[in-house]
Amino acid sequence: MIAMTAAQMCAAAGGTLYGDQAAVITSLSTDSRSIRPGDWFVPIAGDRFDGHDYIHRALSAGGAGCFCARLPEELLPGKTYILVEDTKRALRDLAGGYRGQFDLPVVQITGSMGKTTFKELLSGILTQRYNTLKTPGNLNGDIGAPLTLLSLLPEHQAAVVETGMDAPGQIRWLGQAVRPDVAVITNIDDVHLEHFGSRRDILAAKAEILEHLRPHGLAVLCGDDELLNTLSPDCETLRCGFSAGCGVRVEDLEERGLEGVRFTVVTDRGRYPLEIATPGVHMASLAAMAVAVAERLGLTAEEIIRGAAAYAPADNRLRVERLPGGRLMINDSYNANPRSVQADLRILAHHTGGKRIAMLGDMTELGAAEAAGHRDVGRLAGELGIEALLAVGPRSREHMVPAAKAAGGPDVRWFETRDEARDALVEMFAPGDAALLKASHFLNRFDLAADDLRRYPFP
Repeated sequence: MIAMTAAQMCAAAGGTLYGDQAAVITSLSTDSRSIRPGDWFVPIAGDRFDGHDYIHRALSAGGAGCFCARLPEELLPGKTYILVEDTKRALRDLAGGYRGQFDLPVVQITGSMGKTTFKELLSGILTQRYNTLKTPGNLNGDIGAPLTLLSLLPEHQAAVVETGMDAPGQIRWLGQAVRPDVAVITNIDDVHLEHFGSRRDILAAKAEILEHLRPHGLAVLCGDDELLNTLSPDCETLRCGFSAGCGVRVEDLEERGLEGVRFTVVTDRGRYPLEIATPGVHMASLAAMAVAVAERLGLTAEEIIRGAAAYAPADNRLRVERLPGGRLMINDSYNANPRSVQADLRILAHHTGGKRIAMLGDMTELGAAEAAGHRDVGRLAGELGIEALLAVGPRSREHMVPAAKAAGGPDVRWFETRDEARDALVEMFAPGDAALLKASHFLNRFDLAADDLRRYPFP
């Protein structure tokens, strides 16, 4: 973060300043436990805690000052306070004002699935030419996205900002700060459906990303998504994918099992033979969108091909990990929805060196699609002949397990807890086998099971 005075921060956030308006701030934090001397503290009011209760602690630990929606009864000497209506909005507005200091291309990403994968793929490509800032991890919410923008420095030449949502209006709210030059929507699916009435409501919420696109901006959409194809953005638009109507097309797809995919992306400017060492047809679709953005930002064919080849998945996102004895762990434990789980099962089905084991957990936030979604996953596991399905959670017991058995699954088991399923997996995980770990993250934490498998002393 470039140094800002308290007066500048107050103007950006639209607040009232108490203290030293000349105080210089170069870093900020929303966590009172991590405050370093000179940090600016942003207390966030959540469902379980209120950061305002920790203002005294944060400033006593060396914080220079803070935003606050209510002034503390005691103002510490030598500290600066900016009173605002809402601290989260103040953080957003500060980030928006800070973003305005930079003349560089900014790409904003949203979508039901593939946001982080696309962010990693695109930023890896752009890095072949530009010093590129990207959203760290999955910090794509109404705190993480502003913090990403506030990480911009003069040496950055491009930025890739991931934005997620779980309610209508959130993408619009974040877009006010991001103000992208390129807006990308990866797809529309049943993710967070419990917060929306229908997929069309999800579409409308995702399409908010287009409202703050800068003049002469570009929209990049998945051209294989039926709902996205109903959008008619009032801006230059590129649709990307396998469909004949796509302006950026995927051709000559070669699935190489767990070794990844080869394909060619064709645009009006040229042909790009790409190879990505991560399995899944979806990687080709995401790569087509990445090529569209990279071309727009002036990268050469050599840079695009080299960047795509260097792609490595983020933690717990479709990572094929080799364990002792030739065992393979397909660790896609970060999150799950019916479409992504079915895609992973098809990837697992390519394995030929031993048993194929799927350890799957409950999928959340599906709303009215919950029962059908779990049934569809179980049915596909049975139809693909996955040798063992280890299901975890009440939703899986009620819907996934019966569907898998009815579809002919040879070994379908249910477990109440993740650890019970992990123990069963360890017992059956023989040399040459492949195991998929996939579930909704915050409910199941299958990433902990993946950690256990890495540490286990397999022969």
